[in-house]
Amino acid sequence: MRGLSWLASAVVLGALAGLQATPPLAAAAPQAVPPPARPAAPQKPGQVPTFRAGVNYVSVDAIVTDRAGRPVGDLGPGDFEVTEDGRTQKIETFKYLAVDGQPTPGEPVPREIRSEYDEESEAARPDVRLFVIFLDDYHVRRSSAMAVRPALTAFVRKMIGPSDLCAIMYPEMPVSSVLLTRNQDALLSAIQHFEGRKYDYQPRYPFEEQFASYPAATVERIRNEVSLSALESLVTHLGSLREGRKSVILVSEGYAGVLPAQLNDPIASMPGIGNPARHASGLESIDDRTAFFASLDVEQLLRPVYDAANRNNAAIYALDPRGLATSEFNLSENVGGETDRQMLQATLDTLRTLATQTDGRAIVNRNDLDGALQQVVRDASAYYLLGYNSTHTAPDGKFHEIKVRVKRPGVQVRARRGYWALTREELDKALKPPRPPVPTAVDKALESMAAPRRGRYIRDWIGTGRGEGGKTRVTFAWQALPPVPGLEPTPGVSVTLEASRGDRVFYRGAVGAAAQAPAGGGPASGDIREASAVMFDAEPGPLECRIVVKGERGETLDTEQRSVTVPDLTKVQVALSTPTVFASANAKEFRALLANAAPTPTPSREFRRVERLLVRFEVYAPGSEAPAVTARVLNRLGGGMADLPVRPPQPPGAFYQLDLPLAGFAPGEYLIEVKARSASGEATELVPLKVSG
Repeated sequence: MRGLSWLASAVVLGALAGLQATPPLAAAAPQAVPPPARPAAPQKPGQVPTFRAGVNYVSVDAIVTDRAGRPVGDLGPGDFEVTEDGRTQKIETFKYLAVDGQPTPGEPVPREIRSEYDEESEAARPDVRLFVIFLDDYHVRRSSAMAVRPALTAFVRKMIGPSDLCAIMYPEMPVSSVLLTRNQDALLSAIQHFEGRKYDYQPRYPFEEQFASYPAATVERIRNEVSLSALESLVTHLGSLREGRKSVILVSEGYAGVLPAQLNDPIASMPGIGNPARHASGLESIDDRTAFFASLDVEQLLRPVYDAANRNNAAIYALDPRGLATSEFNLSENVGGETDRQMLQATLDTLRTLATQTDGRAIVNRNDLDGALQQVVRDASAYYLLGYNSTHTAPDGKFHEIKVRVKRPGVQVRARRGYWALTREELDKALKPPRPPVPTAVDKALESMAAPRRGRYIRDWIGTGRGEGGKTRVTFAWQALPPVPGLEPTPGVSVTLEASRGDRVFYRGAVGAAAQAPAGGGPASGDIREASAVMFDAEPGPLECRIVVKGERGETLDTEQRSVTVPDLTKVQVALSTPTVFASANAKEFRALLANAAPTPTPSREFRRVERLLVRFEVYAPGSEAPAVTARVLNRLGGGMADLPVRPPQPPGAFYQLDLPLAGFAPGEYLIEVKARSASGEATELVPLKVSG
């Protein structure tokens, strides 16, 4: 987590904008820099390794090269001049970063990335370069995707070093599933499976089915929003990993806010049906007025992306896989020549905007992609970080131009041009006192739902209830994760569990049969059908659980060691079992759950609004006490939202039940609070939920 001082600095700096082609003496842009939380790279004599943060603190990164394009790395603070709105700024922090992706001689082999912890700790190292290839299949034709694979393959094989971190992302992927890795085989496999879907509106994932019957122009706008919002989330995530430069290679043919009549079918997934313009050869269907307003719509989507990229020091390299593009449409699509040229130029302009606004490069209208990708690596390998406290303090919401000049002749500087300051209202909102802290129990419950899942193959859940003979019943359930959109489906997996305490083994063996990851990509798609579970009894106390995930050929895919505390539910006080959640997709499935005394629990805590949940739990109290049992829905801050009716135990089950349809929930995070009160005390359990659209 970054501190409040970083937040204030980032908010004041605001969104960067207004870049153009950079002249030899170029400008730079600000980047809020948090206090140092990790060791810095070795400094040259005279360099200042300390970085500070504050409301007026500005960080500028600049790439300095000679006339041959080679990095110049022997400059000192006195060689630079920084001005903001024409006023000279005092350089207070200075750092030169130079890395080549190779491990330092004598150092251990670069760590394999298997978890978010590995990713965060390795990304924080100053000698590690960060790259993400964003494969925008929504805006790349199938033929272009095939054509760009060799260049991307060569980039991974020849230009990514052993110490570098790289990831592949698609528009349909949640950023939480993006894990930077050093596994080149995984990267190459993802690249080889890259298929463009530009102007192909056949739905592949459940959420795409929701708008498959919309007009094609509407689907294009939705695709623009999905792609660019995913790109914005990506650069924001990269900024949370470290403050140094990050490189995003956006593989896309650009973005358009309008479709020609020939392609604007009334039903996107049924091309040609009800669209007589499909056969109107040479029809010019986009006039200047329509094109102008379409460009404004696209600009509104682009600006949050490059604003976020600038705030998080991420450079976007927009790579057009078509190479030297001569047209936007195929001859068979019958689009008029003027409309074709107009839309080609508009889409290329969007790529140039994203690149120039973020200190990246637009790799367009060129067939030498290898050379361009080599420049991406060079840019990430040597640059300066300069910091100053701005003499400008007024939150006026205006653009403030920054210029960086080098006094040495014969060198060139590449950087951003300035930043947009926030308004007084925005600043007051950012600096107002923080909200009251989230209760610890609520915080822990939400954290359990957000446990690291990237690089994993299954979801799992462990619950406890009262067992026989003073023991506690432990339930372990798991299910295969759905495939990540755009990537190869996960193979069928199986799970074995060993639960022990010292030399005492309470359970050892397989948990259910091998299961294929459910198709669809939605967080809850197929969950209730694919879950497997096992129950066993254990004495209260610490329990070590070793979870092994194996592939179809018996090979080990993943291993996790987890410590669990088994509660004592026989004490003379009120207590609750762990609430168990069961999900149903329709009324028939829900009735089947009600009739089943022991269905398989749903490990997932992410659900769709079309689902209906059944929650079961047991209440224990001494003697003949009858505890008062209540339940309610909480928001993610722990505030009460609504009471829930609780159905008391009925034969043959001894459990309480909650019926929770999710149709009325807005997308977001919630908790179900279950509480039991009696003369012997009070017990509370929290069940976190994440509801998607």
